[in-house]
Amino acid sequence: MGSVASAAVPPPPPQSALPQAGAPPYGPGLAGILPQMSKGEEKKDEKVDYLNLPCPVPFEEIQREALMSLKPELFEGLRFDFTKGLNQKFSLSHSIFMGSLEVPAQASETIKVPTAHYEFGANFLDPKLMLIGRVMTDGRLNARVKCDLTDNLTLKVNAQLTQEAHYSQGMFNFDYKGSDYRAQFQIGNNAFYGANYIQSVTPNLSMGTEMFWLGHQRKSGIGFASRYNTDKMVGTLQVASTGIVALSYVQKISEKVSLASDFMYNHMSRDVTASFGYDYLLRQCRLRGKIDSNGVVAAYLEERLNMGVNFLLSAEIDHCKKNYKFGFGMTVGE
Repeated sequence: MGSVASAAVPPPPPQSALPQAGAPPYGPGLAGILPQMSKGEEKKDEKVDYLNLPCPVPFEEIQREALMSLKPELFEGLRFDFTKGLNQKFSLSHSIFMGSLEVPAQASETIKVPTAHYEFGANFLDPKLMLIGRVMTDGRLNARVKCDLTDNLTLKVNAQLTQEAHYSQGMFNFDYKGSDYRAQFQIGNNAFYGANYIQSVTPNLSMGTEMFWLGHQRKSGIGFASRYNTDKMVGTLQVASTGIVALSYVQKISEKVSLASDFMYNHMSRDVTASFGYDYLLRQCRLRGKIDSNGVVAAYLEERLNMGVNFLLSAEIDHCKKNYKFGFGMTVGE
């Protein structure tokens, strides 16, 4: 699917739960109970200006609120990240990870191999240009580029170079932002071509479509998506010709609490998965967790110890596969 998770956006303040004056009755049985209002008290319906609709979120981020709760960055083992800013635009990062790597096996049990690596990174952040590079001890090189060519056109480049044959990847994205729509064109290795478009239909509803062509494998696909969002909820629906049907719903209980759920059906493999998650913002920490229909329970905690110092706890339990993950880490830096 085209959606990915993006940066966390704090939920807006809740609206008053009291009914507004002039609201119509919710059924014919209440018409005789509710007091009648005078003509002067009747509230006129607000007209929608369809020529001045808001710009929708990118097609790949239509599920970003649900992904923040249901897809936290779970890890197993020890993780330490350190970032040092050299000036306002340039910074260096160091990351150490010691844990285990899961190896695919035919049996139901998961085979884990101990692993450890060090990662060095350099970041250049500017309002119109972003450069991010990562080099790992196993020889992998990751690079990300985001450049605003104009006020409406943005170029994004994602690349991964490895020593293993046929595992290097590269992707070029051209994003165009209109007044009430967004369009994207993608070019990647293995003769990959993709495009998507999303349009605001009403102030709260946006709909879009995507398509791709993978030349080396002679595969193509098309998908449709819709997103409905208000100050209190976000609902999405995605359907693709590859046999995927995905739904998500996020309810904003308050400024600090959000509940999320999703449902995914794969027609090809006949797999059905549903999950429920939460996102709780405390004064010094953020707690996220989920439970799915496969019996997998996960939780992720970010505790703020001091300015620029965060403590991480990650846990995931899968009783069916006897797969248990626990990790802790720390991030230091601006």
